[in-house]
Amino acid sequence: MQESADFLNNQAIELASRGNFTEAIACYKRAITIERENSLLWFNLGVTYQKQGDLRAAKRAFSTALEMNPADEEAAEQLAIVCLERKEFMEAAEHCRFGLEQNPVNAHLWNTLGVIFFNQEEYPTAAESFERAVSINPYYYDALYNLRDTYSELGNKAGEAVCEERLSKLKEPKEDL
Repeated sequence: MQESADFLNNQAIELASRGNFTEAIACYKRAITIERENSLLWFNLGVTYQKQGDLRAAKRAFSTALEMNPADEEAAEQLAIVCLERKEFMEAAEHCRFGLEQNPVNAHLWNTLGVIFFNQEEYPTAAESFERAVSINPYYYDALYNLRDTYSELGNKAGEAVCEERLSKLKEPKEDL
């Protein structure tokens, strides 16, 4: 049986889901030797590196995926998240803005941008970003949660109360596996 990039990708996903990151990364690298220009393989490799805790390698993989497919908002968001985790706030914000140029109604990118501003203690700008995310998706738990905390930092008790009420009506999302 001949190896294919799809087979290796699926095998790597299975390995990563079981926490076997080193083996999963080896599968992705082998798949990339077969299909070097496959942005999905690079993206999945980035996710696996990120889960393993190798943020530098994750950043390289996500950057490659985004170079290959500039319309991939998810790659832009993951690249921004990795930069945020590395405390590279300016670069993280740039990746969010790039993704938002592709799709200005991406609530996840607005939320991530808000998190970047919150981490820099730029609370008014963070609030604007979270408000955009919530206006796009009123049921987006994380954005509402972040907006509530931002309103708390700003001393906006009325806004905080509104967010708290809306959060109480939503169920907390289950963490991704």
